Amino acid sequence: MDLFSGSGSEGHEPLAARMRPRTLDEFIGQDHLIGPGRLLRRAIQADRLSSVIFYGPPGTGKTTLARVIANHTKSSFITLNAVLAGVQQIREAIAGADERRRLYEKRTILFVDEVHRWNRSQQDALLPWVENGTIILIGATTENPFFEVNKALVSRSRVFQLKPLTGDDLEKAALAAVADRERGYGKWAVEFTEDSLAHLVETASGDARSLLNALELAIETSVPSWPPEPGIRIVIDRQTAEESIQKKVVLYDRDGDYHYDVISAFIKSLRGRDPDAALYWLARMMSAGESPSFIFRRMLISACEDTGLADPHAISVVTSCAEAFDRVGLPEGQYHLAHAALYLATAPKSNSSLAYFDALAAVEEEDAEVPNHLRDGNRDKEGFGHGQGYLYPHSYREHWVPQQYLPDTLSGRIFFNPSEQGYEASIRSDVLTRREIQLSALLEGRSENPAEILTFSPGDSRRDEWTKRLDSGKADSLLAIRNTITERAGIVRHSRILVCNADDGLLVWTALRKAPEGQVTAVCRAQKTCAILEQYASSLDDLEKPVFLVEADGIPAPQTLPHPFELVLSRDPGSTQEQISRFVAAATAFLVPGGRIVFSVRVPGLGMRLSTLVEDPALRERISEAEKTFFSDTDNPLFSWDGQILQDTLTAPERSVHCETIEMIEPRRPSPQDIERWFDPEHSPYGAMLHAKLHDNDIQTFRRTLEQRFATGPAEWQFCTVLCTVTREQQ
Repeated sequence: MDLFSGSGSEGHEPLAARMRPRTLDEFIGQDHLIGPGRLLRRAIQADRLSSVIFYGPPGTGKTTLARVIANHTKSSFITLNAVLAGVQQIREAIAGADERRRLYEKRTILFVDEVHRWNRSQQDALLPWVENGTIILIGATTENPFFEVNKALVSRSRVFQLKPLTGDDLEKAALAAVADRERGYGKWAVEFTEDSLAHLVETASGDARSLLNALELAIETSVPSWPPEPGIRIVIDRQTAEESIQKKVVLYDRDGDYHYDVISAFIKSLRGRDPDAALYWLARMMSAGESPSFIFRRMLISACEDTGLADPHAISVVTSCAEAFDRVGLPEGQYHLAHAALYLATAPKSNSSLAYFDALAAVEEEDAEVPNHLRDGNRDKEGFGHGQGYLYPHSYREHWVPQQYLPDTLSGRIFFNPSEQGYEASIRSDVLTRREIQLSALLEGRSENPAEILTFSPGDSRRDEWTKRLDSGKADSLLAIRNTITERAGIVRHSRILVCNADDGLLVWTALRKAPEGQVTAVCRAQKTCAILEQYASSLDDLEKPVFLVEADGIPAPQTLPHPFELVLSRDPGSTQEQISRFVAAATAFLVPGGRIVFSVRVPGLGMRLSTLVEDPALRERISEAEKTFFSDTDNPLFSWDGQILQDTLTAPERSVHCETIEMIEPRRPSPQDIERWFDPEHSPYGAMLHAKLHDNDIQTFRRTLEQRFATGPAEWQFCTVLCTVTREQQ
């Protein structure tokens, strides 16, 4: 089969076939491919062509260029049409090419028109022969070869993209056809009136074949019979031109690249909130015969990808419109298309759902273990403790409790950043607050200072720390302390803030939000907790990130600080009067004149007495008397101070001090391990006191009472916190 041979004389061929260029010099357009000095032109002229794929819209010259190559090459040239040729024809072509190569050392060029129409088995049959050089492939396709052609064939070929011809190119082709006496209409005096030729050129939309077919129809139907006598005058007016090249029913090929370009323009218009452009591209697609289901599919994707949680109703609106369209059909269904498009084009935008792909990347980087308390406890809770320590959120106020949900190695990792658009703006503060409280509760277990009155020995396992701190109202108390400190601090937008003992991150993020034009420096005690906070801050711009420092006592060395501060904030900078005084003295030196230190400390001596949980009056009285002796021991630095003593101690000529005591209550549920440590006379001063003051029977009864009480749930735990404001005097 020869695509380039006619079935009859040249005069009976269509004008587009007769006017095909025979040489590179006759070729019109595609200067970016075959202009002087271009690679493809040089390869054709030197007959050194390798496998190529010509890709472009109809009428741009793909087959014509193959014909030019056939005229230039000394190689054998075979043509196949992918629609008509089967595997047998391919095998015959390959066999002939292999024979010519072995016997005559002659190359074979195989031109395959519409190569994308071949199925995978047909393309695979050709692959090894292209790979070993037996066949030089020239493929022509209107489809993007990177999508539609075997990847192995594409990887072994150069892809040349032919563009629609320009108006000047088409006009040149039309005038050449009118002037050519052998192949065109040069024997007759063809004239164009008004803008008839311009109309033909414009309506052809870059397709030379369409132009020449229309020109042929216009000329040959403008006389009573064809062919007329040579030299006769033929006039093509606007009406004739319009009749010969009627408006295209389809503005673009629904399977071609332009199809994807238009839908891309539509989606980008929705994303850019341009309803006018969205309606235009929607109309463009519908007038081209695009499938409404395809358009709705893309809008459903956009509703989650581009609008997302900024308007959670968007997906419901588009889904409802799609269902309504299925019931109504065309043409009235266009109302539902327009309704969905306008809703998306005017809705607030957020792409926060892309956070899923960040999480997916984290999964690919590391296969982290599921935290023990999140594992399924139905199967092996007794043997391995799976699920132990899990807190059921619905059992807590507001149906939430701070709890670790990410694996240990991803603690502090942020995937979802709510935007300030639409619905996300309304949940942003709540999401950030819960995240920060949760992180603070987690980190508190890793950086525990000895302010807890009963926990003097090293902690047990991470699981026990979670049970002790999170099976409680810890979130409420942390939030209350944070809000009280930041309110008393009086942070302004340009404040420079130093946060000491910042391992729990509680004060860092609020300070950062309240002082966006200032700077926040956070000093941690441990490198590990500092790394978690830095990971949490990694989603911020570099200019917005806090400065993190690590100092063992939570107080920085003066030379490590870049500048003085208006505010120094801290929670529990110490548990003894000496530790707190040392912190205040150091922090005062970091302040500008008039600057303030605002911190809170829990007062161990005013903490809850466990005797209040005992119901037996006699036993409760005996335990209470023992506790009074223990907590009133002024020789113990933990119990030798309160708010008033602290205020008197801290007051100095260079600073003024105001301390107030705040009583707080939080639900707490100590673990069995906590209770065991409390009663341990070797590791707990409280336990040593009990064994010194009480009989063994009272101690055992007291312990069983606490175990039974906390087995049923948390208890209302009372404690006192002192809030101190220290102001450096003006110099």
